[in-house]
Amino acid sequence: MNKEDATVLGPYRVLDLTEGGCLLCGKMLGDLGADVIKIERPSGSPSRNIGPFYRDISDPEKSLSWFAYNINKRSITLNIDCIDGREILKMLIRKADFLIESFEPGYLDALGLGYASLSKVNPRIIVTSITPFGQTGPKSKYKASDLVSWASGGALYISGAPDNTPTGMGYQQAELNGAAEASVGTLIAHVNRESIGEGQHVDVSIQESVIWLIWTAAQHWDLSKRIIERTGFALERVSGIKERYIYPCKDGWVSCVTIGGGAGSAFSRRLVEWMDEEGMAPDWLKTLDWVSGYSAQELLKHPELVDRTEESIGKFLLTKTKSELLEQAIKRKLMLAPIWNIKEVYESPQL
Repeated sequence: MNKEDATVLGPYRVLDLTEGGCLLCGKMLGDLGADVIKIERPSGSPSRNIGPFYRDISDPEKSLSWFAYNINKRSITLNIDCIDGREILKMLIRKADFLIESFEPGYLDALGLGYASLSKVNPRIIVTSITPFGQTGPKSKYKASDLVSWASGGALYISGAPDNTPTGMGYQQAELNGAAEASVGTLIAHVNRESIGEGQHVDVSIQESVIWLIWTAAQHWDLSKRIIERTGFALERVSGIKERYIYPCKDGWVSCVTIGGGAGSAFSRRLVEWMDEEGMAPDWLKTLDWVSGYSAQELLKHPELVDRTEESIGKFLLTKTKSELLEQAIKRKLMLAPIWNIKEVYESPQL
């Protein structure tokens, strides 16, 4: 490889032993220019059997999930369960910079391929392990589906409507977040290696990665011992006030945030000015002092003001399409954005 490669990771090689959503880690490193080699078992990676499939033909060569997370990788087959395969992997390690894996904790160690062994072959190697619960602790050997990871990290409990059961994600979101965190951890270890010349073992827990997604909920518990509940379309602020941020409009849904106090009052005021131009702003809303009259302290004393404000804004948004709202949001500098479905995303001129 050309060590003068201009990309961030152009001179570096990654050996990818991950599966499922964890494959995203290698893809992200590949996006930065790394030479990523996906190592598959002789029978092929089990992740090739993950749907959806091209034209709904269930075939390991037609997995769209496989294409998505391996588009920028090369591939070899290797059986690390046999002696010859393990020796070949060690040979590859000598010229590699990273190894990423998602096996059960202890699996590679039992084969003599854990970090302690591989670092003797190549002291600069960085080994990144992505597992449901990390390498140590009482649940380290537990297996987990994406739903279990979503639940064990606390995200499932706060997802969904307040009058319904917790709602899971529709895709392997927890694994993907674990993989994204793994790519960042790998890069941090890389920066350290460039300074001291030694690699290290990066231990990524998917459970912990999920917790980072809901860090505000974690802060609520850490600081005030308050458990955040499901709020549906509302956003619960640190003060405990619940404010709606998802509204229906004429042809779908939009995200619209109204804020008082010094930080965001100007955005809210401009939205009301537009409503007034359309004859849809009640008198009390036109005269509302967004700085002091809609501050967190004031809303704690008068929570009914939130309901009245959201009702008025909701009626206005229902008269507009997503495109109309986006056009005016840009023109008027509003905290508002359409929620596109996948068809609209792919029809986007920008994309």
